[in-house]
Amino acid sequence: MGTSTVHPTRLLPDGTPLHNRLLAALPAVDYARIQKHLHMNAGVTGRTLQAHGTLITDVYFPNGGVFSVTNQMRDGALVEVATVGTEGMLGIGVFLGDRSGAGRTFQQVPDGPFPSMTVRRFLKESATPGPFHDVLALYAQANLLQIMQGTACNALHGVKQRCCRWLLQTQDRVGSSEFLLKQDFLAIMLGVQRPTVTIVMGALQDSGLITTRYGRIRVLKRKKLEQAACECYAVIRAHFQRLGL
Repeated sequence: MGTSTVHPTRLLPDGTPLHNRLLAALPAVDYARIQKHLHMNAGVTGRTLQAHGTLITDVYFPNGGVFSVTNQMRDGALVEVATVGTEGMLGIGVFLGDRSGAGRTFQQVPDGPFPSMTVRRFLKESATPGPFHDVLALYAQANLLQIMQGTACNALHGVKQRCCRWLLQTQDRVGSSEFLLKQDFLAIMLGVQRPTVTIVMGALQDSGLITTRYGRIRVLKRKKLEQAACECYAVIRAHFQRLGL
């Protein structure tokens, strides 16, 4: 989302280059300490990492791809409240004192393995004053601003505008004009039914902005997609840039 420096020469425990911006922002000595307590996880599309109403046992630091944090209604319906990529973490509520999952958190767009840390270790590390605590506090603020903007967006902007915003954010996070994205997941993210997504994606394809085939989307005209999106894309991006994330 932002323009923070990433250290591709830093490695995760399995030898994968580090791209998560929160971990990459740490001084070398702090990252070396944190790295010892990271565990790697295979990316699986749709797999629940944190469930509604259950105790969170691990927090995650996306190293690629896109993860969705959703809110669950009584009838089981899901709607997105936040999207997380390399700029953030999953389980920021633990840092703020809440260990209960408020919704379902899962990976929507895969892009390799990603690290996690047990809540027990995370609480110990984040409670200590220093760079790790400070970068988590910044992300907590950015995440709140993202949710606030997203709430306004869902209430005031049309499905097509919001869809364009989501596609732009996904492209930013994966760093590629082409990515896998199931329309069922996109419907959850936009809070609409699958047929509505089909109509909107068809309109964007007819306009030449994207192509979509077998769950794979390719952005063809980035500038026009930005013009078709609502103001919230630029606002959310600016929040993260301002905070150095």
